[in-house]
Amino acid sequence: MLTKELLGKIAEETGLNKKRTEELLAASNSVIRENLMSGNAVQLQGLGSMEIKTKKERTMVHPRTGERTIVPSKNQLVFHPASGIKDEFKKL
Repeated sequence: MLTKELLGKIAEETGLNKKRTEELLAASNSVIRENLMSGNAVQLQGLGSMEIKTKKERTMVHPRTGERTIVPSKNQLVFHPASGIKDEFKKL
């Protein structure tokens, strides 16, 4: 689903005009982004939670050459779906 389609569906569900819906979506995206960047987890009721986790530095071995390389640590965005959504996916 594209952003334009999402805005249309939200506007239809809420009864708001598309301009106001676009402002609300932009504001919620901004708040979510700010919280994630400051290290806070974000929970969206009925959808799931997002957080930034740090993957540790590790050693990787190239399968063909056997050469060992160190992969540096990095931050990764992790999404954990809500249990209700997990159950619905299992039924697909």
